[in-house]
Amino acid sequence: MFIETEMTPNPDTIKFMPGREVMTNGSANFPDKTSADKSPLATDLFRVEDITGVFLGYDFVAVTKQADSSWDVLKPIVLTSLMQFFSSGRAIIDADAAADESGMTDREEDADVIAQIKDILEKQVRPAVAADGGDIVYHGFFEGVVYLQMQGACAGCPSSTITLKHGIENLLKHYVPEVTEVRST
Repeated sequence: MFIETEMTPNPDTIKFMPGREVMTNGSANFPDKTSADKSPLATDLFRVEDITGVFLGYDFVAVTKQADSSWDVLKPIVLTSLMQFFSSGRAIIDADAAADESGMTDREEDADVIAQIKDILEKQVRPAVAADGGDIVYHGFFEGVVYLQMQGACAGCPSSTITLKHGIENLLKHYVPEVTEVRST
């Protein structure tokens, strides 16, 4: 198995591309070791010292390290861990793992606006964010404000606030006049 790697805009995160599908539907974010219990793959990666985050995308795994650690040391260890995991045939996500809920409920009268927002996020924003080793999750729309969460490499990226406020917010405001602001959750 050959696993390609790619740096992301976040210097503490590398995108590992195993040349196969990782997540069939959606993505999975594990911002710390305690959140990884529903993913055997994430659990294995957190066994590597100084790994602080794991994000699973459609065809990649983004791994985040502590700021004072070196990728020169960690990258070969992570590659070995990934190769061993993928050759084992184990499930990436436990079958009984429940989907995370945002806790926010959209209003029915905003259904058309929300559909527009989700369409723009899915078609225009998510592919660009995924290319950088991350994802963006919609959490709600209320009184003109869109609530989003950056995940994976994008969550800790120094430019994530600029991406969220200037890129995504401007895009949504342009196409959906009801949007007045975008906030991170």
